[in-house]
Amino acid sequence: MDSEALRSFVRVVELGRFQRAADELGVTQQAVSKRIAALERELGVRLFVRTGRGAELTPDGRAFLPHARSIVAGVERAVAAVGPGSRPLRIDVLGRRTAQAVVLHEYWRSRPGTALDVVTLRVDDPREAAAAVEAGEVDASFRTVTDPAALPPEVRLIHAFDSPLELLVGPGHPLASARTLTPPRLRKHRIWVPGIAPGSEWADFYDQLATAFDLRIDAAGPHFGDEVLLDTLAESADVATLVGARDRYVWPARHDLRRIPVVEPVLAHPLSLLLPRANPHPRLRGLLAHLRTLPGLGGAVWRPSWATLPQRRDGGDSGDSGTASTRGSWPRPR
Repeated sequence: MDSEALRSFVRVVELGRFQRAADELGVTQQAVSKRIAALERELGVRLFVRTGRGAELTPDGRAFLPHARSIVAGVERAVAAVGPGSRPLRIDVLGRRTAQAVVLHEYWRSRPGTALDVVTLRVDDPREAAAAVEAGEVDASFRTVTDPAALPPEVRLIHAFDSPLELLVGPGHPLASARTLTPPRLRKHRIWVPGIAPGSEWADFYDQLATAFDLRIDAAGPHFGDEVLLDTLAESADVATLVGARDRYVWPARHDLRRIPVVEPVLAHPLSLLLPRANPHPRLRGLLAHLRTLPGLGGAVWRPSWATLPQRRDGGDSGDSGTASTRGSWPRPR
């Protein structure tokens, strides 16, 4: 059934004359008459009789009116739900305590009342997240596809921000008293990162990191959750893990865990944003503007070889201002 014919019918009832309805709808009176005539043919009944006072409903028209109004109102609500700025911005993050979620929360706090829907797609392969962006299941996803050729043609990838790593250890660990650490000091220490999903950007990131700095990254064993990982660190004198500087971890005070920045170089996991090339959600513009305000990393920075570099204010691509940036490898001390 033609929704415009239904809308014309309702407006004629409300305004009393075909011409007034035509003026409101922005069409000719003849167009309104044709719509009503087509609707009457489809229903097999007369809806109006014309009198000197205008158009009056027949008994069938009166019976049909409340249903027509309900349909027209539903169509208007449906259109409004997907109109510019009406639908919440739907963003995928790896987890609710990750740096991505923290940055999204900061964005939302800077724009109170912004309609934002933060979701976690249950996928490990970032290509599946890209497919969800292409299908419109989410408006954007904080994932990195390490091979740009694997991206769907309607999805693009941009640098969002860098997540510098910190070493997380318990009080009995040999490095627990350090204020900062360089990558060479991490050698020979067991860095336990359970649950690295094969094929994920994290798997490739840690492979390159281990190769570049001769680190012992141990992904053995199932990941029973952050609580079990934190308990293990608190009780161990030889196990450590790497976490993002913005990632949120909460543990009992008795654990006395220490977060120690890694410097010279900073180990940066570059977080990217997958978003559609065409017809992006209007609110994505505000999120991208917020990402550009995030502070860069000072000093020397190591990134994996597939890193998409931060975008300069002038629109070009570069490393952070004043930063020596090396990707994929690092000179080893002799």
